[in-house]
Amino acid sequence: MPDGAILPAILGVERSLGGRRWQARTSGLPGGSPEADERMGMALAQRLGLPEIVGRLLANRGIVPETAGDFLEPSLKASLPDPSHLKDMDAAVARIVTALESREPMAVFGDYDVDGATSAALLHRYFAALGVPLRLYVPDRIAEGYGPNSEALLRLHGEGIRLVLTVDCGISAHEPLAAAQAAGLDVVVLDHHVAEPALPPAVAVVNPNRLDEDSPHKTLAAVGVTFLLLVALNRALRERGRFGDRPEPDLMALLDLVALGTVCDVVPLLGLNRVLVAQGLRIMARRRNSGLAALADVARVATAPGAYHAGFLLGPRVNAGGRVGRADLGARLLTSEDAGEARRLAEELDRFNTERKAIEQGVLAAALERAEMQAAEGLPLILVAGEGWHPGVIGIVASRIVERTARPACVVGVADGTGKGSCRSIAGVDLGAAVIAARQAGLLLNGGGHKMAAGLTVEAGTVEALHAFLCERVGDAVAQAGAVRTLGIDGVLTPAGATRAIQEQIERVGPFGAGNPEPRFALSGVRIAKADIVGENHVRCFLADAQGGRLKAIAFRSLGEPLGDALLKAGGGALHLAGKLRADDWKGREDVQFPIDDGAAAAG
Repeated sequence: MPDGAILPAILGVERSLGGRRWQARTSGLPGGSPEADERMGMALAQRLGLPEIVGRLLANRGIVPETAGDFLEPSLKASLPDPSHLKDMDAAVARIVTALESREPMAVFGDYDVDGATSAALLHRYFAALGVPLRLYVPDRIAEGYGPNSEALLRLHGEGIRLVLTVDCGISAHEPLAAAQAAGLDVVVLDHHVAEPALPPAVAVVNPNRLDEDSPHKTLAAVGVTFLLLVALNRALRERGRFGDRPEPDLMALLDLVALGTVCDVVPLLGLNRVLVAQGLRIMARRRNSGLAALADVARVATAPGAYHAGFLLGPRVNAGGRVGRADLGARLLTSEDAGEARRLAEELDRFNTERKAIEQGVLAAALERAEMQAAEGLPLILVAGEGWHPGVIGIVASRIVERTARPACVVGVADGTGKGSCRSIAGVDLGAAVIAARQAGLLLNGGGHKMAAGLTVEAGTVEALHAFLCERVGDAVAQAGAVRTLGIDGVLTPAGATRAIQEQIERVGPFGAGNPEPRFALSGVRIAKADIVGENHVRCFLADAQGGRLKAIAFRSLGEPLGDALLKAGGGALHLAGKLRADDWKGREDVQFPIDDGAAAAG
């Protein structure tokens, strides 16, 4: 389509209950349009023997006949790059090999989120397969903050550790790594966050987002970078005859951890990331990792796990330890080989997750009130701060504010004159670069991140100046990205046509996540046969169409919102609805459910 062309509104919805314009998702290819994608979708469906709607989903994602086979059957063998293409990879491997041959004590220093926990567990399990102990260290979120700190590194050195591998952190830890270097402690950095021109002092810095890096795999999560390190390390050890009298560690068996970390870090599920997740979810379904199996049980995941289960059921529980409990619980769970211990740790994380939800609600209520005032003022970026706001929930609250306001958000919890902040962005706005710029301008004590998420530490008295700086920095990008709030629609369904067979075919386009969004469908003028409240704030309903089709649906966290009110008050009336089609295997049934994202009045 010509630049600036406006797509027709799906079902004529110019402004939905959620304040969004419904329009067709398109491939974004040169000359692309809904009509061109429809033609390509039909061609793909005919060529591959797929339902027409699946062909359209492929076309919407820019898949053409030449790439469709590899997309539908993602292969690690065909997609895995030579790890040595990453700068410093060979230096990192050489130092680890030396440490193994000299039997030097080693430690992994991980972040407390899911990406950090899975990265640390990945290394721990690999080294355990070698029969080599690996000291696990995860900093306390409140007492130590994010990333390596001098005190912790020097304490590890005092314990006899001679090599530390940092995972999902370290790229901005210049002073702590300099202190480690001065003490004679070697450090290898494995990270993926945005780097500055000057790299921290380390034996090796492996990061696809180094400014001097030309790797095409810049969207890897830290756990993906760590997996590539293990591929390279395994190759080096094989070449040195390490496995002459013992089996090699099974790298494929570790892909369940790679999948979990990749999904939960919300990196684009395209290319290598998509292959890693697709293969990893298959491994996860085999339940060979005691920790993941226990976690699935407490989260009541009764079916083969998908990206949704990883991102919304398993991940938050792993995160809960670092947010409101003990920072190392997630990594300990994922490294456990004892089913009983794994069950105890999973139950503890589940309790912490419940506690996290309660804390989150309190902070969210206060933060949203201030956020909506800033949105009403037209500020391009929301920044709210509160005394005593728990640092373990501010990232989630920032995400909720982004959902509500459709603009980047930073939430800062202040204690003893210092604020710890967590920021989330919108597509098209590089928030990590803006935070780094603020640090370079002297407005932050620390800060960094990537395009969609960042963290920062700021003096309480500097919060207003920081807000003004970030608004100035991202204002133009926010204006361009958010000129019209839209909701992408992949196609139109009917309740009668929303079958389990179609849902299973749709799943072939997954795994879904950032970069490969879960398909969203519109239902035209459906009747609300029944609606009621379930849980604390969800609205469940049953949808019907003129063909006699019925479909179970639910609108999460919609009670008291325009969508929830409309569903409850429809009284058998008709609404246009937009949402996803998911499997519903509750109590052994093989059915489908329609989680509702948005709605609009249906004419007539």
